[in-house]
Amino acid sequence: MEESKAPHIAIIQSPGMGHLIPLVEFAKRLVNCHGFTVTLVISGEGPPSKAQRTIVESLPSSISSVFLPPADLTDLPSSTRVETRISLTVSRSIPELRRVFDTFEAEGRLPTGLVVDLFGTDAFDVAVEFHVSPYIFYPSAANTLSFYLHLPKLDETMSCEFKELTEPVKLPGCVPLMGKDVLDPAQDRKDDAYKWLLHNTKRYKEAQGILVNSFSELEPNVLKALQEPGLDKPSVYPVGPLVNIGKQEANPIEESDCLKWLDKQPLGSVLYVSFGSGGTLTREQFNELAHGLAESEQRFLWVIRSPSGIADAWYLDSHGQTEPLTFLPPMFLERTKGRGFVIPLWAPQAQILAHPSTGGFLTHCGWNSTLESIVSGVPLIAWPLYAEQKMNAVLLTEDIHVALRARAGDDGIVRREEVARAVKGLIEGKEGKGVRNRMKEMKEGACRVLKDDGSSRKALSLVVSKLKAHQRELEQNGKH
Repeated sequence: MEESKAPHIAIIQSPGMGHLIPLVEFAKRLVNCHGFTVTLVISGEGPPSKAQRTIVESLPSSISSVFLPPADLTDLPSSTRVETRISLTVSRSIPELRRVFDTFEAEGRLPTGLVVDLFGTDAFDVAVEFHVSPYIFYPSAANTLSFYLHLPKLDETMSCEFKELTEPVKLPGCVPLMGKDVLDPAQDRKDDAYKWLLHNTKRYKEAQGILVNSFSELEPNVLKALQEPGLDKPSVYPVGPLVNIGKQEANPIEESDCLKWLDKQPLGSVLYVSFGSGGTLTREQFNELAHGLAESEQRFLWVIRSPSGIADAWYLDSHGQTEPLTFLPPMFLERTKGRGFVIPLWAPQAQILAHPSTGGFLTHCGWNSTLESIVSGVPLIAWPLYAEQKMNAVLLTEDIHVALRARAGDDGIVRREEVARAVKGLIEGKEGKGVRNRMKEMKEGACRVLKDDGSSRKALSLVVSKLKAHQRELEQNGKH
């Protein structure tokens, strides 16, 4: 019998670097380990950013990319939440996605599967039309996925806002969660962001499977619960940690400077401080963090962005920032000379976390950053800003125990004394030793699950087998 050709998979990414990066790593795994070809379909509300183009241009030849024309969101008010903009970008790009699939069909290379991310379920309509298997790649924690899968039921049974709940939200296998820590778009049930969240989660059951960027040793209880029959949901496959641990493109001068500086520091002595590709602090909080880092008397490498009143200000737009160094307190650079290194806007994070001098990471708890820390065995200070980051912070501090928490006061500000306490505690305190040992265990677990016989490799192989079987069936029926 004639051997089937290598399966072709299409992956549509909803806007945001936090979605593109893990999808690219997933695509590489399909290509390198299973011989697939992949087309990455990238949606957006504007032209591709330099960062997006840099990633796409570095891809192997088996991964091609298509940038969809920008979605028109000019009818939206300026107050529209980022989650609404992301969901609408995908939804309004469906006609263009259909055209891409028409081209695939004309060229005789229709995909076997279409993979969407957490905001992309409206693309399932195209998958159904073209007899393509729909899958979800969920780029965050299994605890958050469980919340997504339970949300339609929670929505039916709740009569108030999450933040008004007097009892924690308890889901099978998950760490109990206070309502105020539930992800941002669920905090106002009248807002369009919540309606889009609910709309997407209701469509999750249409997927053939959900691949989650986590692993059995990191979140054993929730993954066990999600894999039990009973819940009206597709099969869940933990395939993580999928992270970029290779060399990243950057400004070569800044990159070499910060890595050279790290080379001169003692082992495990430096706190890396970064709030991801989109996170920003208010001006007051920026000032308190700066003073706290100075007062901690610990070494640090801080990626700084201009302060803003909106936590996710740069998530969809990293352009147009004023010079962030001008916002530092007077004499800050002189006061921290020798033990502090400040780098504007961007740093080669994977290389910094893998560096032996890095002893901790003050992080916004974005899941990509979290997994990069785990793979490098770097313990955390949790400082969540937006999206599902508060949920991740609870998971990392109260369940997995790999992070200390920097606590905000009643006014929502983490004061300099608390910054100094958390930083000292992580780098040289007893608490820090505990989370460091626990993180070492997680790093070892991450290595195990990605070996040939590891649970994450096996989970992905199961999905690959299903996709290959679907392709054979389509070929037999003359549909592909």
